[in-house]
Amino acid sequence: MASAAARRWSEHFSPFKMWFRGFNLSHKMHLYILLFLHTSSCFSDDDHEMEEFLKREFSLSKPYQGVGSLGSSHWELMGDAMVTTEQVRLTPDLQSRQGAVWSRVPCHLKDWEMQVHFKIHGQGKKNLNGDGLAVWYTKERMHKGPVFGNMDNFTGLGVFVDTYPNEEKHLERIFPLVLAMVGNGTISYDHERDGKPTELGSCNAMVRNLKHDTFLFIRYVSRRLTVMIDIDGQHEWRDCLDLPGVRLPKGYYFGASALTGDLTDNHDIISMKLYQITVISQKNKDEDEEEITIPSVDNIELIRSNEQGMSNIAIFFTVLFSILGCIFLIVVGLVLYGHWNETRRKRFY
Repeated sequence: MASAAARRWSEHFSPFKMWFRGFNLSHKMHLYILLFLHTSSCFSDDDHEMEEFLKREFSLSKPYQGVGSLGSSHWELMGDAMVTTEQVRLTPDLQSRQGAVWSRVPCHLKDWEMQVHFKIHGQGKKNLNGDGLAVWYTKERMHKGPVFGNMDNFTGLGVFVDTYPNEEKHLERIFPLVLAMVGNGTISYDHERDGKPTELGSCNAMVRNLKHDTFLFIRYVSRRLTVMIDIDGQHEWRDCLDLPGVRLPKGYYFGASALTGDLTDNHDIISMKLYQITVISQKNKDEDEEEITIPSVDNIELIRSNEQGMSNIAIFFTVLFSILGCIFLIVVGLVLYGHWNETRRKRFY
């Protein structure tokens, strides 16, 4: 297993391979070094020792031999998605297209980590592109729909890379945006407000038309959902969302989808790598945990009330106008006091 830092760097194999070649190492030595990076121990953020294993049956990577319509393939394409030698293209840079790639095998892992290597690019200028892509862990699979090419009222987890703001007034949110949502089959995604009423957290992510690689990191361990991004070309993860109390059932499917309308982009998946996570200190606690059957989030009302509270700009103007109001009242008070004092003096003459 790799330490948190070493493993995250080892996921970006290309820079390492170029570096290794500078030392004229043999092909076998390359493999030994990469294997070492991937098999050392790691620790979670709360100091619990963890083990992780790449699960190839749930992973999608070059040369994409496991993608296709055959029953023996692990991944299946839908809609306008197509496989090339370099990526799985969910949508081309054309209008009114939607595509997806879905795992055929349900995932029964309790704790897992998904690392997605993706690329969004096209001819559209800033704010004239659309619409983004989504990574899914859901009960349903292979359903076309309006939510980044997938069905609405889904059951499970959706992590969205939203590149186009539908809401006109979005002062507190900077697009492109990464956000997460958990659905139980009855919750609808609000397109007009870009998912704001149901989001669990978000962060801005300038991911379009970049020359370097872009990555999305989704970890679900001990009912804690963590989302990070690596989009700056520095091989460093940046925090986006960290939320405890997220309950996701086993046996759901992984997938990725995208959608274009009047505005377009190429939405590409280069790889999706799933790791099984085992927390050493909690191995003996697995039998005591109740089985989760319906996706949910603890204290969801409190989380969303905080998300829907005043933005920093609103707070700034509220404080500013409060201070100006106080100053105005003080000035008026001083003027009235001076007028009263002058009238009082005149009475004595």
